[in-house]
Amino acid sequence: MTLALGGSRWHTFPATGTVMTARAFLTALEPLLQGVIDDNSLTAADGPVLEAQIHATLALGARESALPLRAGPGSSRAARELAGRAEAIGRELATLATEAVTRLLDDRIELAAGPLVVRSHCYGHLLTPDAADLLLRRRGGPVTMQLYNEWLHQVVLLRDALLPFTAWPDVPLFVGETGLRHLEPARDAFLTELLVRQVRHSSIVRFARQAVTGADGPFGYGFDAPGGTTLPAVLDQSPLTAPRYLLTWRPDATVRTTATYTYELPDYYAAPRTPAGDLTPADATGPLTARVVTGQPGPAWIEVTDGREVTRVDLGQALRGHRFARIGPAAGAAHGGEGPEAGPAAHGGEGPGAGAWTVLRAPGLVQPAGDPLVVDAAGQDGLVVLALLGRLYPEDVTLRSAGDRGARVVVRL
Repeated sequence: MTLALGGSRWHTFPATGTVMTARAFLTALEPLLQGVIDDNSLTAADGPVLEAQIHATLALGARESALPLRAGPGSSRAARELAGRAEAIGRELATLATEAVTRLLDDRIELAAGPLVVRSHCYGHLLTPDAADLLLRRRGGPVTMQLYNEWLHQVVLLRDALLPFTAWPDVPLFVGETGLRHLEPARDAFLTELLVRQVRHSSIVRFARQAVTGADGPFGYGFDAPGGTTLPAVLDQSPLTAPRYLLTWRPDATVRTTATYTYELPDYYAAPRTPAGDLTPADATGPLTARVVTGQPGPAWIEVTDGREVTRVDLGQALRGHRFARIGPAAGAAHGGEGPEAGPAAHGGEGPGAGAWTVLRAPGLVQPAGDPLVVDAAGQDGLVVLALLGRLYPEDVTLRSAGDRGARVVVRL
């Protein structure tokens, strides 16, 4: 039985929580907007004031911005990627919210149980002068301000919950009895790390897990949740151009439980190493192909075969290698990763070479023993290149485009 909206009831979320996409959640928030419109006797002429307010709140760099994130060329790669997400998602959500206001001004929602009276804490979201005048003085009052404050804060929580993700409209978010307010402690911890230090990839994954499942979990680089899997975006994109820190939700109806993808070796410093000079040359008998093999709960691997032999590389280490790698000049400006890169970005000259299959079959992590090492990955797909990054010791590794010859993995110490 669905209770009628009105009084202190502004939503129909079950007490046990539910899962909703961003668009569905915005629709569920509409009774709050209707309450603002009704209590304030707003007309179409007032719509632009509310439109300007939500755009200002979700923008970066405005006085009213709810997220004071400024990411420039000197910022970490993670901050730049997350700032880009905040701008893009904020614009889209503001557009959807504006459409809702316009629609509700002409086609109101019936609040069968009477006018809304909702108390909302002050979350410090600054209003534009015009919005403050409209909601507090010209026509509004305490009730109007409480209703609008709750709606505005829920939209801010929605934007922030989606920051870790590409393809954010498809992400299923856990929604509690009070909307997304259950996410506030995790959000506060995540944004504090983002704003005051170099945010860790594990923190991004942890916050994403909270947003999707409503619960914390073990340290890892991705997770399963009923209905799909969240793993880094590079698995669907070229390692040369893929984000280093962002995640992608991949729907999968066969996934029915929650589990975490963990590193085979949490401390890669302790991993056995093979000096590049000790590599045993190995010719592949056919083209290399790769696939991801999961072993939940626990690690997953990239399984690479040449048609006869098979080797496995820890997926977590491969993803770590991608975050730590630099992008060479031929593929764009050099970018530092989050790992222990020392010295300037690699450039120019060639060094001793090794075949991709030779490196992939080596035990432990391959590390140059003096001279730079060039691993030729020409013609290989992105998953094979990612596997190479998981087999190379992740220090001063550069991915460099080789034009028509494909990608190259260049290691320089």
